[in-house]
Amino acid sequence: MSDTAVEVVPAVLILLGPPGAGKGTQARMLEEKFGLVQLSTGDLLRAAVAAGTDAGKAAKAVMEAGDLVSDEIVLAILKDRLAEPDVAKGVILDGFPRTTAQAEALDGMLAATGQQVNAAVSLEVEDDAMVDRVAGRYTCAKCGEGYHDSFKQPKAEGVCDKCGGTEFKRRADDNAETVRARLQAYHDQTAPLIAYYDGRGCLERVPAMGAIDEIAGALGDIVAKTAG
Repeated sequence: MSDTAVEVVPAVLILLGPPGAGKGTQARMLEEKFGLVQLSTGDLLRAAVAAGTDAGKAAKAVMEAGDLVSDEIVLAILKDRLAEPDVAKGVILDGFPRTTAQAEALDGMLAATGQQVNAAVSLEVEDDAMVDRVAGRYTCAKCGEGYHDSFKQPKAEGVCDKCGGTEFKRRADDNAETVRARLQAYHDQTAPLIAYYDGRGCLERVPAMGAIDEIAGALGDIVAKTAG
């Protein structure tokens, strides 16, 4: 009988959906329930620059020159992050990949370490409803918990349910005209990922116009099935 331990590789979950689809809210709920870690491209870059890693130094030089950080550098930073012990149960990728070229590069990087995308979840929504949803949202200035004028208000008016903060903020670009432009950009640039992951056999579709808890339940079933 072998005493060799079976290495458990972190699960990789990707949430796809246009602005306002609820990716951030659902990612936080998956973090709390399954111990997954949400990784956003912006946070990864800032942390790598602050830590002074090789990839972080490369990113810093590019950003200071006013250029966009290459996919190669982002993947190097992500690879370093996936080796950290706190992501042992898995990660939720937020904001990456955005294109099929990035998705292909991500698959290659993961394969080199025996990993794969366990599921790419498309949150299915209606564009017109998204305009209404995004235009009314705001967040706690202290902890970032999300709220909405119509769909999710604090239980106590003016007080964050999560941290008790009393200051809230709205994004300046959360208005109807800007949201419609962002939705079009999503369809043009990022929606093709749906076809890519469908072809890879790991696409899951979740109707995301219903109650937050119902959507969370569907996502939880997917995580349990693909990464359990």
